Amino acid sequence: MNDSEQMRQRLLNDLDEARQDLCAAIEGLDPEQEIYEGWTLKHLLAHLAGWDDAVLAALQAHLGAEEPGTPAAEGIDAYNAQSVSTRQYLSYEQVRRECDLARDQVKEILRELPPAKLEEPLLFPWGPMGTVAQLIAVFVHHEHEHAAEIRQGAIS
Repeated sequence: MNDSEQMRQRLLNDLDEARQDLCAAIEGLDPEQEIYEGWTLKHLLAHLAGWDDAVLAALQAHLGAEEPGTPAAEGIDAYNAQSVSTRQYLSYEQVRRECDLARDQVKEILRELPPAKLEEPLLFPWGPMGTVAQLIAVFVHHEHEHAAEIRQGAIS
């Protein structure tokens, strides 16, 4: 396995580990339980699905050598609110499936990226440039951070 394939596999594994960590943290929680101030478990999963959608769009643009959008250009809080509000009328189960599907789509496009694209800079959903590995690392950390906060019971 060459270096690019090793990196790709590490990124896929990191995404899986982060999601497993989150699933373990939320296991057995009431979907209506407030996780953060004003956010239930459903809101949190809608938030994560929204960010995976943004990552997917960035990776699709990168794969197609297209100019990507910056869905979070107006700020992370505004994007979070939009991600949650667009899913407000979905059931918890629908949001959970959407969250899982969005992650599967991110992993699928990672598998499709040619090795050179793994190394080329791309535009992040919130504006700056970086590598695919840096983009994925941000979201792996983000998910682990939510899992840790849930375990600590911190409602902010």
